[in-house]
Amino acid sequence: GTWGSLMAWALFVLLDPWLSDGLWALVIALCFALGAWTAHETGRELGQPDSGHIVIDEIVALWLVLWWLPDTLTWPFAWQAAAFGLFRCFDIGKPPPIRFFDARFKHGLGVMLDDLWAAFYTCLLLALATVFFH
Repeated sequence: GTWGSLMAWALFVLLDPWLSDGLWALVIALCFALGAWTAHETGRELGQPDSGHIVIDEIVALWLVLWWLPDTLTWPFAWQAAAFGLFRCFDIGKPPPIRFFDARFKHGLGVMLDDLWAAFYTCLLLALATVFFH
């Protein structure tokens, strides 16, 4: 998951100058749908519904977080690094309801949903932080 998240961050930095908000929304939506399908198929083939080899869930969720960061932030690298760190903490720690989704919803959609919850928590904390530090 950490390597997938690092790759997501690098890809975001490379793609962001070229993609408008509308294109980001489309890319994230399409990758979520494709990710749910590929995660399901890959998990089935590997015999593990949420194998550590599946990282599309981290990629899509972190893209969502990074895309939602305001463009007006000073020190964007620091905010992106904070987003990465917070996302990994929530993805690994799985506070409620992430743990619920992770335990009950296996296969493609479940693999994607627990990371969306981690993205939600990350965005919530970053939004609060922008009030105090921006």
